Amino acid sequence: MNHLKQIASKLEEHGLDGMLLTSEPGEFYGVGFHGEGAVVVGKTACRYFTDSRYIEAAGELVTGADITMTTREMNQRTLVKQAVEELGIRCLGIEEEYLTLAQFRAYEELLPCELVPAQKLVGELRAVKDEEELARMEKAQAITDAAFEAIVKFIRPGMTELEIAARLQYEMLTRGAEKMSFDPIVASGPNGSKPHAVPSERKVQTGEFITMDFGCKVGGYCSDMTRTVALGEPTEEMKKVYAVVLEAQKAGIAAARAGRTGREVDGAARKVIEDAGYGDCFGHSFGHSLGIEIHESPNAAPGYDRPLPAGAVISAEPGIYLPGRFGVRIEDVIRLTPEGCLDLTASPKDLLIL
Repeated sequence: MNHLKQIASKLEEHGLDGMLLTSEPGEFYGVGFHGEGAVVVGKTACRYFTDSRYIEAAGELVTGADITMTTREMNQRTLVKQAVEELGIRCLGIEEEYLTLAQFRAYEELLPCELVPAQKLVGELRAVKDEEELARMEKAQAITDAAFEAIVKFIRPGMTELEIAARLQYEMLTRGAEKMSFDPIVASGPNGSKPHAVPSERKVQTGEFITMDFGCKVGGYCSDMTRTVALGEPTEEMKKVYAVVLEAQKAGIAAARAGRTGREVDGAARKVIEDAGYGDCFGHSFGHSLGIEIHESPNAAPGYDRPLPAGAVISAEPGIYLPGRFGVRIEDVIRLTPEGCLDLTASPKDLLIL
């Protein structure tokens, strides 16, 4: 899988003769392979440079680009310069959100062309998932769903958050995950009020919530989900908060469709939480895009006023967090269509009491 033709087709629209991809996600999106290399996409040809550690695998996996191995004499930047000259590139797009200042200056001094910030070109392409990308994300999500089904049978009072996090990773890896999308979050009791709590030696106890946020990668693409479960009978307040979050999530999903702004989708969920009196306890956005990276653009957020594109895959994850007491977050992953959205997450969302 690669997206070299898609990138090349957008060069003229952005006033470019070529695009330089040097970031890990950019490289992977371009050639479908990560070899700590660089990709030069021209209008008529593409070049890929990587070193001896990856050259054999690149030869087997990369298509649509001429592949050259870097050496001490012909390092990556030198080969990029050669490609720029041979392809007649005068305006070269760069990934300004990933390129460090030192890297930019080194390329600026070396290359006989203008360097133009062009992250938008690649970002807009990455925002819309094609069928192959979606298939990988669906497989990753199916593994994540299966891990959730397994973990709720594993959890017992007295286990630590770290034990549960380790088991989640085991369950995903043994089902075919390449690696985690991110370090799993397992937050029990009062730790649940921290949206990005780090699993600790704290032992889970009867009568409290456990929030688990986790995902894995398949074919280089991410899954993501969150479920909050009760270990033993929850209090009436806990049940109420859970019900509000679930209602908010359903409202946001119902509002999600291509053409709506991120603010509108977020607002549909946020209104439910605000009307219930918990507005100050929901500090993050309704959702973020994901794909090669766990956080991409566009977002279903209060500050996102642009229309969301068809084919975007975003999370749907409202939450309520009561400091020092407990928190609830429920997260699915949805794909936007002109008519609405498709929920990629199959795990049940009604309050589960273990």
